[in-house]
Amino acid sequence: MNKILLISIIFLITSCVSSRKFNQLTGDFQECENTVQSLREQNQALNVQNTELKTQVEKQMKDIENLSAKLDENTRKLENTLGINQRLSQINAELEDQLKTLKTGSSEEIAQLLEKLQQTQSDLQKREDILKTAQNELQQRSVRMKELEDALKQKDDAVKQLRQKVMDALLGFDNKGLTIHEKNGKVYVSLDEQLLFKTGQWEVDPKGQQALSKLAEVLGQNPDINVLVEGHTDNVTMRGSGEVKDNWDLSVVRATAVTRILLKNKAIDPKRITSAGRGEFFPIDETNSPEARQKNRRTEIILTPRLDEIFKILESN
Repeated sequence: MNKILLISIIFLITSCVSSRKFNQLTGDFQECENTVQSLREQNQALNVQNTELKTQVEKQMKDIENLSAKLDENTRKLENTLGINQRLSQINAELEDQLKTLKTGSSEEIAQLLEKLQQTQSDLQKREDILKTAQNELQQRSVRMKELEDALKQKDDAVKQLRQKVMDALLGFDNKGLTIHEKNGKVYVSLDEQLLFKTGQWEVDPKGQQALSKLAEVLGQNPDINVLVEGHTDNVTMRGSGEVKDNWDLSVVRATAVTRILLKNKAIDPKRITSAGRGEFFPIDETNSPEARQKNRRTEIILTPRLDEIFKILESN
């Protein structure tokens, strides 16, 4: 009678461990599915916000941190699962020892013990299969994270190289109304009004055309760069007639004039360039002094490396 009670207790312990582990692994798979859905939503957000690369890159870096944390968490859970698996193996060994001990007992007791032993072995096999699947998924996720990190690094390197090429091409225009800087994963080429236009006009001066032609040579040699040309004015109200009536119109036609000069270089695909007028609504100096207004009257050419490789990695997730 004591032997039967012992076997019953062992069976109850084994069943409890199996149910708890099954629920835990089910939760793990649901978390993995949630992570996949999160990455897809991030990809959609990146496509919508293509013109603001900083938000996209920061979001991907946060995703990398989250995925690393998730990987650490899943690794810990995997270690816990391996511990449970080891415990089940010990129980299996104990049952086998008890089977040897009970060989001299009744055939009914032996049959019950064999049934429990077979059930334990079946549960162990199922858990081993689940663990192998979890390990494979963790390895695949690690590979995709490494690919994404490499793609982001390549993009950053491309931005630095592009900035240097632009600086080399426009070296003679330093301190002559032209500045170049890198921000949010983009290269900004800012040209003051005095370099490009006469006050209130939109025909590009010869010196400005020369600077734009040199920039166009760099763009023609780097086909993987998207170009955004933005026209900006100060906050002094313009009241014109005909083609240009206000600051909105002036900023648009100036951006368009700059774009046409860039496109004289036939190596540049027009599909790469976007022209936009910003009016007076994005000043770089809001003090409303004559010096501030002069700074705000500018044309910005924003150069952004394409993110096709990063998007492919995100879509594969």
